[in-house]
Amino acid sequence: MSGNFEEKIKDYATAPFDARFPNTNQTRNCFQNYLDFHRCNKALSAKDQDTAPCEWYQKVYKSICPLAWVSKWDEQHDNGNFAGRI
Repeated sequence: MSGNFEEKIKDYATAPFDARFPNTNQTRNCFQNYLDFHRCNKALSAKDQDTAPCEWYQKVYKSICPLAWVSKWDEQHDNGNFAGRI
């Protein structure tokens, strides 16, 4: 499955339309994909499964989130004081 998944996402340059976030302000979309990436990694790692499907969320948040936000969230996550539920 991961091989087929990797083929599908390799050509995406940016995030596709997400009906959950129809407005032009994509802040919530950015944050939700950041959370989904870390939740996916946590869940699949706990089951000793391949985390390749989680790369989709990472590609999306990296394409729409400002780098300053991501680096701040990563730092907070590493320090254990990130506000989101992962």
